Amino acid sequence: MAFHLLTIILVIVGLLSSFGSSFDPSPFQDFCIAANESKAAVFVNGKFCKDPKLATADDFFLAGLNVSGNPLPGLGSSVNSVDVNRLAGLNTLGISMVRADFAPYGLIPPHTHPRATELIVVIEGTLYVGFLAPDTTNPMKTRSFTKILSKGDVFVIPQGLIHFQYNVGHTNATVFAAFNSQNSGLIVVGSELFGSNPPLVDDVLSKAFQLDKKMVATLQGLFS
Repeated sequence: MAFHLLTIILVIVGLLSSFGSSFDPSPFQDFCIAANESKAAVFVNGKFCKDPKLATADDFFLAGLNVSGNPLPGLGSSVNSVDVNRLAGLNTLGISMVRADFAPYGLIPPHTHPRATELIVVIEGTLYVGFLAPDTTNPMKTRSFTKILSKGDVFVIPQGLIHFQYNVGHTNATVFAAFNSQNSGLIVVGSELFGSNPPLVDDVLSKAFQLDKKMVATLQGLFS
């Protein structure tokens, strides 16, 4: 790759570090390593804090971002996340990141991150990316903001807005993304609506999306 992996990571982390604690609480200590033991003295951001005297370098280390992560079934994409659930030292620091890999025409479907803005940098390939924002003149409409990105291009997605990434090239693609939250959250639009458990009443989905109930049942079957 033309870009060194370490350089890419430092750049995207640095770009977000200036506002990394804008949404997550600002820490009042140097670090608060997440621990599962309830005997710990402090409970912050949904995690107990490890006694700082017991901290080691391994609490701030995670290997493996040089490879693709968990595949998204049927979508031709995979995700390798680095958040507080995998790297305990991120707790209270207000930042996380992810690597996403795409086969040709692979997709990360429309989704939102309710707790974070996302900053994307393309490492390889060509991606069609974009987000939707409410149209202030018509609450039943949205505006789309989309771009074709190539290697080295950067795109920012505002917090909470629906967005997607689609590989429009004939070769594999890779992106790195940073978030100004230790745990950005994830809501995948299709599966949230049609794959809920228990399922939503079909009248709700039928009227909301102007679909007949047979199609609603079909979609619920696909996402369940």
